[in-house]
Amino acid sequence: MGLRYRCLVVDHDDTSVMSTPEIHYPAHVEALRRLRPGLDPIGLSGWLSKNFHPGLMEYLAGELGMSESELRENYRVWREYTSTRIPDFFPGLLGIYAEFKALGGILVVISHSEVEMIKRDYRAASAAQEAPMPDLFFGWDDDPEKRKPHPYPLLETMRRFGLAGPEILVLDDLKPGADMAIAAGADFAAAGWGHSIPEIRSAMEGLCRYYLEGVEELRPILFGQAPGRKTRAVESV
Repeated sequence: MGLRYRCLVVDHDDTSVMSTPEIHYPAHVEALRRLRPGLDPIGLSGWLSKNFHPGLMEYLAGELGMSESELRENYRVWREYTSTRIPDFFPGLLGIYAEFKALGGILVVISHSEVEMIKRDYRAASAAQEAPMPDLFFGWDDDPEKRKPHPYPLLETMRRFGLAGPEILVLDDLKPGADMAIAAGADFAAAGWGHSIPEIRSAMEGLCRYYLEGVEELRPILFGQAPGRKTRAVESV
């Protein structure tokens, strides 16, 4: 069994780990309980849709009209939850990552989460089961040109490991990952297993080479078996 790609670049939140249902959404509900006790929070699907469009800050500051002090308190609650709760990985995904690495593949994380939090999640998973540690991590950076959708993290991955764009598959659940992959000439697979929201699926299908409804659909794409379901090939720009 061979590898179709030399490098797998994975997002973290809602691609590898179930962080929105287990951490981010409960933190939002708690923040609203403290800040707007009379306001019923939107449901999980609505929260995911708002994160996709118009975006989290636009929703909090724009639609909910949070003040600067409320946004600071919202962030404090979010930090309280993210620092004390460890999300679960989607079932079966770590086994695929481990198999990919065992066959010589390079595993890289490019995320908007903080690197130490990402490493904590992998260490916790490794303590509970056999889990691989990625070869390289890119997390949140205050410089917008060093975080996705800017291609810098992917271009730096290519430089460090001597890779070309077509040797890389980027796996992400949201558009910034797709934009980064397209800009660097890498293939892109959309991770659709974290939700069943039609508007997000429709938008992501228009950006990806592969749309994956379940974790196991990743396996044939990586390991050169029967090809996965393609949506359309996206030309690099």
